[in-house]
Amino acid sequence: MNDADAALDDAALDDADAALDGNAIAGLLASVFGADMTMAVGTCGSCGAVSVVAELVVYLTELGAVVRCRSCESVLMVFVSIRGITCVDLMGLASLT
Repeated sequence: MNDADAALDDAALDDADAALDGNAIAGLLASVFGADMTMAVGTCGSCGAVSVVAELVVYLTELGAVVRCRSCESVLMVFVSIRGITCVDLMGLASLT
């Protein structure tokens, strides 16, 4: 995890009341992947839980979004927007279909 991911992750953890579901990043996902991804199925790389993206836990911050597994709370996806470019980290996902 790089410094930007760590800062975003820490900021998300500080505001637990801001937890949303995956539908909150539907527009972001569509702009990154070019399609509606809220019904895509993701598998957590840590615990193996399988869920549609719409059911994952999302924390929004000024820097972007952190998406966590609802079962084990591992970070699955991180989106950071810098100078109009969205950087995406999907390292926490075993699969996304």
